Amino acid sequence: MEKNSLFSQRIRLRHLHTFVAVAQQGTLGRAAETLNLSQPALSKTLNELEQLTGERLFERGRLGAQLTLMGEQFLIHAVRVLDALNHAGLSMSRKQGQTHDVVRIGALPTAALGILPSVIGQYHGQQANVTLQVATMNNTMLLAGLKSGELDLGIGRMSDPELMTGLNYELLFLESLKLVVRPDHPLLRDNVTLSRVMEWPVVVSPKGTVPRQNAEALLASEGCKLPASCIETLSASLSRQLTVDYQYVWFVPSGAVKEDLRQGTLNALPIPTHGAGEPIGILTRVDAPLSPGAQALLTCIRKSMPA
Repeated sequence: MEKNSLFSQRIRLRHLHTFVAVAQQGTLGRAAETLNLSQPALSKTLNELEQLTGERLFERGRLGAQLTLMGEQFLIHAVRVLDALNHAGLSMSRKQGQTHDVVRIGALPTAALGILPSVIGQYHGQQANVTLQVATMNNTMLLAGLKSGELDLGIGRMSDPELMTGLNYELLFLESLKLVVRPDHPLLRDNVTLSRVMEWPVVVSPKGTVPRQNAEALLASEGCKLPASCIETLSASLSRQLTVDYQYVWFVPSGAVKEDLRQGTLNALPIPTHGAGEPIGILTRVDAPLSPGAQALLTCIRKSMPA
């Protein structure tokens, strides 16, 4: 009890903001840029937090900063605290009598690009008085946001059993890896091989994400590596714009580009990928019934899937 009391007295919001930023970005460098801090200052804050908890929260190495099991558990509490403060601020600034429903959904960036535009259009045609808050994030943050109550619904991946405790998962579709380019890309005029693809600039997801792991596994199977000129980003919209406007090759989950492929805005390279695909599904909390607005959104998501 004395240790817990000391911890609660000494921990500061900067510790939580730093921890969540590193968990979200996957590297100390990107987290430092997000928080407008120097990397040594961020590293010092993170070290302070690990000393206060008495636990190692990240494994730091060549592949970035990966959450430990204790870090995964601490993330749930950190997000809950920051979200509670955010909601307190909103409730204090909210005008009297404002009672409209707010539905909060988190989604993987590529899932948001592939699913949500058509879903939201249909949804707001039926639920005109509901505020819909949409956040894109990696799967670890998504699970933590659901468990903390920050999110009502999630569109993401199944994770390890210990991280899925307290969550429902409903499969939507299987998502395969695609290599896509603009329609006039020179690679479409050649006999394409992965080694030829690696001669061009590439856009990939950051280290530690499932799409990145799948991309690296595919390259390793052909004895290839990512070029030094690659762009690493979680932003599906930035990745898409780079690919449409320039001659990048985008390693992307298929759901994010299904409309672009159908309309011919982007073309898939004839590179065979492995496996049936990654399962993408709806995530909700077991112990929290959905509001009418969230239930209506869930129905729209289900109806948007092909039979």
